[in-house]
Amino acid sequence: MKKVLIVVFAVLLMAGIASAKEFEIDKKAGGYTINIKIDNNPPIVGDNVITIAIKDPSGKNVDDAKVTVDYTMPAMSGMPAMNYKANAPKSGDGYKATMTLSMAGSWNVSVKVAHNHKTVVAKVNVDAK
Repeated sequence: MKKVLIVVFAVLLMAGIASAKEFEIDKKAGGYTINIKIDNNPPIVGDNVITIAIKDPSGKNVDDAKVTVDYTMPAMSGMPAMNYKANAPKSGDGYKATMTLSMAGSWNVSVKVAHNHKTVVAKVNVDAK
């Protein structure tokens, strides 16, 4: 009976993990609203797809911006800082890129949006597992 309960608990736990919602946050930057979604919550070591949707100050979708994602891990004792950059080309209703996080820990993610001769930055911190 104990083994059956352990198996049932393990299956339920895995089902909960498999249905975990993606990481999502809205940030304001220079009048723009930037919606940032990461397919894994929490982000994982390895590939994480980041999707960015942008609305201008009037609430309209921005479809003609240049979007880049900078993600960094600060220096730690005995280890230099890690700095990476990914272009996020237009994809569907937003912009999409893949962040490859090289190790677990705290990462600083900056989404840079260049639109109408103006560049704004939305920043978020994530902890990769």
